[in-house]
Amino acid sequence: MSEPLAPGACIGILGGGQLGRMLSVAASRLGLRTHVYDPGANPPAGHVAERVTTADWEDEAALRAFAASVDVITYEFENIPTATLDLLESLRPVRPNRRALAISQDRLTEKDFLTGLGLTTAPYRDVPDRAALAAALAEHGAPAILKTRRLGYDGKGQARIMAPGQAEAALAEMGGADAIFEGFVRFTHEVSVIAARGLNGEVSCYDPGENVHEDGILRTTTVPARLAPGQHMDAVLLAGKILNALDYVGVMGVELFVTPKGLVVNEIAPRVHNSGHWTQAGCAVDQFEQHIRAVAGWPLGNGQRYADVVMENLIGDDVDRVPALSREADTQIHLYGKGAARPGRKMGHVNRVSRG
Repeated sequence: MSEPLAPGACIGILGGGQLGRMLSVAASRLGLRTHVYDPGANPPAGHVAERVTTADWEDEAALRAFAASVDVITYEFENIPTATLDLLESLRPVRPNRRALAISQDRLTEKDFLTGLGLTTAPYRDVPDRAALAAALAEHGAPAILKTRRLGYDGKGQARIMAPGQAEAALAEMGGADAIFEGFVRFTHEVSVIAARGLNGEVSCYDPGENVHEDGILRTTTVPARLAPGQHMDAVLLAGKILNALDYVGVMGVELFVTPKGLVVNEIAPRVHNSGHWTQAGCAVDQFEQHIRAVAGWPLGNGQRYADVVMENLIGDDVDRVPALSREADTQIHLYGKGAARPGRKMGHVNRVSRG
């Protein structure tokens, strides 16, 4: 195991969105510097990071210079080109590792990995063509959902099939991309576990949060979630099982459906996660500091929850409510420094705290 990074060391972050922004803030509190790499000009993380490189993912000279300036590299989103990671990994440690990223980048690979661990997922089938979709519908029926295997997030790259007659339109929505069929799961609600694993194999899980989505985008996360003690334990244990199987280093989000027959894994995200923002107000060490600690080789912090929290995303014009929100008691506001509000664009979030 490599030595822990000393204060003053630099962490490279691939991606400059709001997650990179909050990772940079967490790193600065630990005396660590951050250097953000993002193709887009003026990314939110650039407002708080020490350095920003604005260059394409294919710019080898920029990537080499970036790697030379940092001690370790992490990322805030999954869709980073393979060639980019091949180069960076030859120059500096990349945490979490490439296997976790490769699995999460492809929904079919992800489902195969999870079921290979003995975990339950929605019934699924690869859909390379119309015949495969017809066979999947014949086997599992509708309702169902068709998803692109790669590059989908916040409800994008998905089409619902409520009746077999909608199959052709759903396939057309994939735009020729490789797709996966997922059968319907009868669940009461969704929860997620934010889990961390350190360089030494230490695992720490936050309390599961209960998620509500609107139009495919997370609207709120509430802790504590509605779970029986046994379900709570199962959620934490399966998250740990995933981390250990991947020899993972860093924070991961694990989304789960709660069903009468047990927990069903929806998906994993090898990064800090929107549904973990509540930890900023509910724990001594939030998910962002925990991730920085892990990739820097530090001991994991105490993620025990000391308050009940409801996290609400501020989406699009919700940001206009900030003046009113600023007058609410026990409400913590996080704005991402983005430009114009657009429908579906996450502009910030608030954490409302209660201590029972």
